Amino acid sequence: MGKHHITAADFDSVPDPARRKGSVVLRRDRAKTSQSDQMLFETPRDTTFVHSDPWRVLRIQSEFVEGFGTLAELGRTICVFGSARTHRDSAEYRTAEQIGRLLVGHGYAVMTGGGPGAMEAANKGAVEGGGTSVGLGIELPFETGLNEYVDIGINFRYFFARKTMFLKYSQGFIVMPGGFGTLDELFEALTLVQTEKVTNFPIVLFGTAFWGPLIDWLKGTLLEQGTISAEDLELFHLTDDPEDAVEWATTYHPEQPQGTEAARRLGPQ
Repeated sequence: MGKHHITAADFDSVPDPARRKGSVVLRRDRAKTSQSDQMLFETPRDTTFVHSDPWRVLRIQSEFVEGFGTLAELGRTICVFGSARTHRDSAEYRTAEQIGRLLVGHGYAVMTGGGPGAMEAANKGAVEGGGTSVGLGIELPFETGLNEYVDIGINFRYFFARKTMFLKYSQGFIVMPGGFGTLDELFEALTLVQTEKVTNFPIVLFGTAFWGPLIDWLKGTLLEQGTISAEDLELFHLTDDPEDAVEWATTYHPEQPQGTEAARRLGPQ
């Protein structure tokens, strides 16, 4: 047989070079797809995906990742809740400041919702006491931003992600007088303690004049009708003394079950 001489026509029959997409090999017509980076940087024609539930799941996941990563090494922390409408010249504001200072004096960071009012006062007390001040904000139609005394701040889109951070990274709540948001945090915590979703978690209600009527209703209506048990009324401590509030929140016995007498310490006797 004679030797075959390669001509230009022979090159037309050579298979198309292979293309790789990650670990995938593509040839011929399959190799003509766009590169992954090219598709990434193209302006999307349809943007409805950003309003879909799968995309929201990614946003929610990002809030948990951000929260866990930021707060994991925070150390001992107590949350102070209260009204954003508490005036700076009020006794409640000054008391929240004092509570913030007392908490850092006991070696605890102070965490709040990061807003104005009682939250700002507790953050201010923590800063003035030389401790760590944390604020977890939330997207609201009347958003005011984090107060100036927040050292570590995270803003959340979703209430439930924010609530998880309050409960996961604090060892107790001190609840000042407040509105629906304060009540929401309070009853969320009470429910989780009652159902043993969280254990050994002190909840202090500050202000007998404010909280007294609510407690009377709990006793006179819920307890009377049997929708709660008498033991449920022992899941919180009521006080008018800032030192007692801080003592209760910071000297809780974590080795004891929630319902034992040792765990229900009332502070200095």
